[in-house]
Amino acid sequence: MESHRRTGEAGPAPFRSSRFFNVGSQWYFATREGFESGPFASRERAETGLRRFLHVVNLLPEDAVTH
Repeated sequence: MESHRRTGEAGPAPFRSSRFFNVGSQWYFATREGFESGPFASRERAETGLRRFLHVVNLLPEDAVTH
């Protein structure tokens, strides 16, 4: 299995599970931050939803995120 690492990570690669999961016949995606979105009719639609979500998040200015 190939592991992908973020820049600056050290030590053993952390376990990462799929961002996609289903409950019954409905599909969802989850982000690292714990946000879950769905339901989607298929995994393919969930994948499209995740791409759209990431596109929108990347459009936000850095200072729009508050902690």
